[in-house]
Amino acid sequence: MEHISRNEAFELLKKYNKDPFHIQHALTVEAVMKWYANELGYGNDAQYWGIVGLLHDIDFELYPEQHCIKAPELLREGGVSHGYGITVDVAPEHEMEKVLFAADELTGLIWAAALMRPSKSTKDMELKSLKKKYKSKGFAAGCSREVIERGAKQLGWELE
Repeated sequence: MEHISRNEAFELLKKYNKDPFHIQHALTVEAVMKWYANELGYGNDAQYWGIVGLLHDIDFELYPEQHCIKAPELLREGGVSHGYGITVDVAPEHEMEKVLFAADELTGLIWAAALMRPSKSTKDMELKSLKKKYKSKGFAAGCSREVIERGAKQLGWELE
């Protein structure tokens, strides 16, 4: 199956997303997805997993009320023949979909924690600090702990 190139995907993302936060989130999820593809034995598909991560919120900035509903249309207009794993009200089945489901919210929480650090980086962040922030319901309240926990469960992973 032929896929959109990474450069084409990034240009498509930027066509519908101007907010630097949304661009950064897409790049973060792309990197996480590629890392997990390699980690879980899907190294040959790492680029595809990354592109799925890059485009997963393509419709969120312009159509927040139609998030995931508008995405397939925007992807088709951009020349992408498949939905790239973006679906509405469909339980993730493939391991890639489960990783995306889990990583999307979690990267938001980690990013929020990094922004509070003097370094503004995850490189010097300790897991125990992140766990403390995770338990604080007021911290990054927009990042659903339920979704993070459900994502870990779908993958058969401990939340730890």
